[in-house]
Amino acid sequence: MTGASAAERPTVPRAPLADVTVLAVEQFGAGPWGTRQLSDLGATVIKVEDPATGGDVGRYVPPYRDGEDSLFFETFNAGKRSISLDLKSAAGRAVLEDLVAGADALACNLRGDQPARLGLTYDALAHRNPRLVCCSLSGFGMTGPRAAEPAYDYIMQALSGWMSLTGEPDGPPTKSGLSLVDFCAGYAAALAIAAGVWRARRDGVGGDCDLSLYEVALSLLTYVGTWSATKEHEPVRHGESAHPSIVPFQAFEAADGWLTVACAKEKFWRRYCEVAGLGELLGDERFADMAARLRNRDELLAILRARMRERPVAAWVEALRAAGVPVGEVRTLPAALSDPQIEARDAIRSYAHPTFGEVRQIASALRISGHEAPLRPAPARGADQEQVLRELCGYDGERIEAARAQGAFGRDAG
Repeated sequence: MTGASAAERPTVPRAPLADVTVLAVEQFGAGPWGTRQLSDLGATVIKVEDPATGGDVGRYVPPYRDGEDSLFFETFNAGKRSISLDLKSAAGRAVLEDLVAGADALACNLRGDQPARLGLTYDALAHRNPRLVCCSLSGFGMTGPRAAEPAYDYIMQALSGWMSLTGEPDGPPTKSGLSLVDFCAGYAAALAIAAGVWRARRDGVGGDCDLSLYEVALSLLTYVGTWSATKEHEPVRHGESAHPSIVPFQAFEAADGWLTVACAKEKFWRRYCEVAGLGELLGDERFADMAARLRNRDELLAILRARMRERPVAAWVEALRAAGVPVGEVRTLPAALSDPQIEARDAIRSYAHPTFGEVRQIASALRISGHEAPLRPAPARGADQEQVLRELCGYDGERIEAARAQGAFGRDAG
């Protein structure tokens, strides 16, 4: 495939994924976060919610919840559309297959044994759409002895070794303050779907994407995983959130708080010593290079900790930043969200919500020229039922009412 000529290019580019439609059988965090990325890039994402359970469980997550609206749900589902569909009923299945015929992808984040059981795989749906991409994001994948096990981010941080790497040396194993396995898995699913759709359009054949939280977590071990798999390396935790092999690269306590300093290059180490008034360390063979500083970590940090406590955080940040040393104060969340850089980059955006009034959200990190992620509230459960069925399936009012009467949308659909 080749790019369009200059004469053929639109003067105002469309959203990158404006011509992509994704059905999402999803709930809670990882799956919705992945399809939120696609929605932010312009894809039409249609949440297929189970009427028997009140839809996505994320609708009911406290503390900021009102009925079937919550700010948790809003974060993961703004800009999407919603339909209610009973996938376990024959009528609901028939509607799903009609939806699939007009979609590019079907994403789900159910247990690994559920896609096959519910017929949400390529083999089960290709007869309606041979270009369909079916993406399963589960705890352990669709195969293997653990495929049927339920799983959450916390469990994966434990099983993958993340928690053994995190925390103070004498403290308990510690999870990340955020559900990073979920969120990274969502990004991975979005990438897999985009790649699958591209291949399907190029080659005319869709297929399955089989992703797992477990394998995403393992992949994020990156170099530490390589060390362990190759050399049976067993990492040791260091205090103050220190880097395992670069010194200094950690948090330091100042006179009135905490800051982080990252001397990941020799030039940063030299500049740090100059700012800290520790020029004599530059001629000390114990600290001559990264390897030497690692060998003599304890001796070096004893010197640095004492010096860092002599000045307040603001003084250190100002001086080190002026010298070009990577540095940052350890902030509270409200302070973090008030950085002038955020305003300059329009990184917090707001929109009107029928329940919560003004909702302010962190803007998408996916910035592509000529496109800005749309700002629309997350949908009420089933809010787009008729419109989606008319547009995607070609249903008329009579066909919609027949499906309703047969229980396709749940027995409480009226």
